[in-house]
Amino acid sequence: MSAEPLLRLESITKTFPGVKALDTVDFDVRPGEVHMLMGENGAGKSTMIKIISGVYPGYEGKVFFEGKEVNIQSPIQSRSLGIGTVYQELTLAPHLSVAENMFMGRLPRKKSGVFMDKKTLYDQAQKILDENDLNVNARAIVNDLTVGYRQMVEIARALSVNAKIVIFDEPTAVLTTEESAKLFAAIDKLKAQGTGIIYVSHRIAEVLEMADRITVLRDGKLVKTMPGKGATYDEIVRLMVGRDIQMIYGGQEIKREVPIMEVKGFSRGNAVRDVSFKLYPGEVLGIYGLVGAGRTELVRLIFGLDKRDSGTLNIGGEDATINGPRDAILQGLGFIPEDRRLHGLVLPMDVSKNINLANHQHIRKQGFINRALEKKVAKSGVEDLSIRTSGLDQLVANLSGGNQQKCIIARWLCRTPRPDILILDEPTRGVDVGAKAEIHNMIRKLVSDGLAVIMVSSDMPEVLTVSDRILAMREGRLASEMSHAEATEEKLIFAITN
Repeated sequence: MSAEPLLRLESITKTFPGVKALDTVDFDVRPGEVHMLMGENGAGKSTMIKIISGVYPGYEGKVFFEGKEVNIQSPIQSRSLGIGTVYQELTLAPHLSVAENMFMGRLPRKKSGVFMDKKTLYDQAQKILDENDLNVNARAIVNDLTVGYRQMVEIARALSVNAKIVIFDEPTAVLTTEESAKLFAAIDKLKAQGTGIIYVSHRIAEVLEMADRITVLRDGKLVKTMPGKGATYDEIVRLMVGRDIQMIYGGQEIKREVPIMEVKGFSRGNAVRDVSFKLYPGEVLGIYGLVGAGRTELVRLIFGLDKRDSGTLNIGGEDATINGPRDAILQGLGFIPEDRRLHGLVLPMDVSKNINLANHQHIRKQGFINRALEKKVAKSGVEDLSIRTSGLDQLVANLSGGNQQKCIIARWLCRTPRPDILILDEPTRGVDVGAKAEIHNMIRKLVSDGLAVIMVSSDMPEVLTVSDRILAMREGRLASEMSHAEATEEKLIFAITN
C-alpha cells in the first residue's frame, strides 16, 4: 500500500450556527485501502464526507488531492477530481430510470449531440450492474424499487464513475447479509485497482472485518486513527461513546393466550402472498428476509399505506377496517417507516412540530394548536430519548440521522393515547452503536409495559438479539416462524434462501 495519500485533510473545521461540527480534524486515505470512519451520530462523520464530496463548501483548513491543494466547492468539482459518493440518505431522482440516475449529468449522446443515446445508456448501466452482481434492471423506474434496491443503484452510480476515491456512507444499512456480500466483493475489486475507500459504518463487525485503518470522531474532534488489524469491538465502542454500553436482550417467554392482532391471508400481487400470523401483547415480533422478500410491503398493508388484494385483520378481538394511516392510528397502531427522510419526517419543519405530527388531537384547543403544550410534549420526547438538538425550533433536516430517527420514535411515544402496537421498519438504520443500544433498550422497556412491537430489520444480529419471535419471509411468503431460543443465523439464512 502506497504511503502517499490520495486525499489528505489538514486541520479541517466546519461551523454551523451554534454548532462546531468539525474541529481541526486531520484525515487521509491511501490508494487501495479501506479507511473506516466511525463515531456516534453527530460526531462529524457526515459533515466530513460532505466537505470531501463538495456539498459543504466554506470550510476552514486545507484539502490535498494527489499531493496538490484543492478547494472543493461543489459536487461537480468533487466528481471531476475522481471522488464518487454513496450517501446514507438516498439522492436518486425517483421518476427516472436506474440507468438515468447512474449517469445523471453525463448521459451518452447520439452523434448529433442533441438526443440521448438510450441504447448505449442502458447497455452501459446494465453492464456495471451485472459485473457487480447487483440484481437490478437498468430500465426499472427508481420509484418502483424498495429502499434496498435503491441503495444498490446508489452504489452502482458511484462505481460507474471510475473514481480514484469512493465514499460509502452506511451502504449496508438496508442490505441483508447476501446483498452486503455483493457490496464487499465490489469493494475488493476497487481495492485491487488502487481505489481509495472511505467507509462510514456503525456495524462494528464489518468494520473489524474490512478495515485497513480506522478513524474515530467524537463531538467533532479526532479521537484516534489506528490500524484495523488488532482493533477490538470493546475498544472501538469505548472510543466512540466514551462510556460503557449496556444492552437489554430479548427472548422472554410470552403468554400467548389472546393475540392483540391477527393477520389472516394478506396478499398484494406478488409482493405479499397469503401471509398470516398473530401478534401478542408484550412481545417483539421480528420480520427478516432478503430485499424484495415482502417485509416492508407487508407492514405497509397492515398500516393502510397500501391496499391489499385479500385478507382480513383483527385487532383486540374485533375485525378492523383500515383504509389508511388515519384508521390505523385510531385503531392503536404507530408506524416508523423504512425511509425516514422521505416518509417519516417533514424536513422543513422543526423538531417540535415533527414530534407532534400524530398528536394534533391532543394539543389542539378550540381548533388551534396550543404552542405551549406542543413544546411541552416535544421537550419530554427530546429528554426521554436523549435527542441531540440545539433546541425544539431546530429544523429536523439539520439533525444527524440517528437523532432524526429518534424524533420519529418520540412522535409515537409522546402521542396521547400511546399506541398499543408499534411497527418499526428498520428502526436503527444509520444509527450509531450508542443510539442503537438506546433504541433496543427502549423497545424492550415498551414491551415490558405490555406494548406489542413488530420490527422489520435487515440486520440479522439485531433481529436475533431483540426479537422474542421471528418470522422469516421469502418471495412474499412466510417461510418460517421460530422462537428466540430456536433462531440461529444458519436457520434464518436457510429459511430465506431455500
